[in-house]
Amino acid sequence: MFLVGSAANPTEALAALKGLKPDVLLIDHAVGPKTSFQFIADVRSTIGDCQAVLWVNELAEVECFRALQLGARGILKKTLPIATLMECLRAVGNGNIWIENSISHQVVGFLNRKQSPRLTAREREIVKYICKGLRNKQIAEALSITAGTVKVHLMHIFEKTGAKDRFELAVQGKKLLGPDFEAEILGRAGD
Repeated sequence: MFLVGSAANPTEALAALKGLKPDVLLIDHAVGPKTSFQFIADVRSTIGDCQAVLWVNELAEVECFRALQLGARGILKKTLPIATLMECLRAVGNGNIWIENSISHQVVGFLNRKQSPRLTAREREIVKYICKGLRNKQIAEALSITAGTVKVHLMHIFEKTGAKDRFELAVQGKKLLGPDFEAEILGRAGD
């Protein structure tokens, strides 16, 4: 393992990566979450076989999860010794995912909560209508609320479930709503 280059900013780094084609890329999270996450996505789409490791001071569990979703294969705190940094880079270079222990506990906790989101009764109703294919305006009319309120509820539902869009939410509907709601959805789908 050896260093093939460095860059002062993401734009410069992306240009250099195309020529250097490294196996592993260490990304300093000091540029901020939005910039580093966009850079991870750009690297993934431009140089698909380059594995990203995010080097952080601190990272909230939701940000850890987001970094992994975008394609990061390692998350490492800056306070760890050089030997640990090298261990991480080698592991990621060998195709593994490497997360420092205290961060991995956060991510595991976050993933466990994501597997069973706690939706309010109103959110469950909205998911039921999404599963039936209704639009925001139709849902608003059915529940006697405004379309804007439906939109706010959907935003919360997407955050809680991790669904990226209405289709994905509808696909998850059976798991989210359970057997009682499933029977109701299927029973009225043919009406």
